[in-house]
Amino acid sequence: MRALWRELTDLVLPVGCAGCGRPRARGPVCPSCRSSLAGTAPRRVWPSPVPPGLPVVYGAAAYADEVRAVLLAHKERGALRLAQPLGGVLADTVRAAVRHRATGRGGAAVAYGAGRAGAGPRPLALVPVPSARRAVAGRGHDPVRRMALAAAGELRRSGRAARVLAVLRQRRAVADQAGLTAGQRLANLSGALEAVPGSGRLLEGTEVVLVDDLMTTGASLVEASRAVAAAAGRRPVAAVVAVRSRR
Repeated sequence: MRALWRELTDLVLPVGCAGCGRPRARGPVCPSCRSSLAGTAPRRVWPSPVPPGLPVVYGAAAYADEVRAVLLAHKERGALRLAQPLGGVLADTVRAAVRHRATGRGGAAVAYGAGRAGAGPRPLALVPVPSARRAVAGRGHDPVRRMALAAAGELRRSGRAARVLAVLRQRRAVADQAGLTAGQRLANLSGALEAVPGSGRLLEGTEVVLVDDLMTTGASLVEASRAVAAAAGRRPVAAVVAVRSRR
């Protein structure tokens, strides 16, 4: 109900751009902030330091200024219409991550696509990195899953079979990640996720792409990759909208 109320409010109340606050002619973000959100072409990204077990990750933008404002408005303030433009950016980033796999760049890429000579592209399985249940309840929506659904729709419109498979779940409670060092985040999340029963069958024959809104230390992607690999027998690639710089 809370999510529905937010959606209705966003439709009927005049609001400014979620990125810069300036009046916008149409859509949830103005053209300038939409351009900032898209950033440069999606590229391979790493946190610093790189945690052991990090999958290949592609990202679209730096987590700063208008991009940060848009992501926070969607995630924490329930600006649900932002899922569509964010999903469009995520779809482009998924395409880049899958191209990495298809062209054989990186050690795991060739093995993943082996034996597919002459076959068409595998359907994409977008696997959202799950948030804590209490966080989803507090926000009234699951921002990463909502963005993933928008991205899957964009991919299907471009002719690529894609669906969202929310096959990961928390198996134990974790501490709030805010303020933790990179090493502490890894320890906090180690063994925290598991794939739901039957996940291996659901993921069979697909190109698995982990999706998230933001990468900070990479700890969440390491743990999600481990859980997917345990269920599917292979490591996924990953796509995120933004990457936070670490000092």
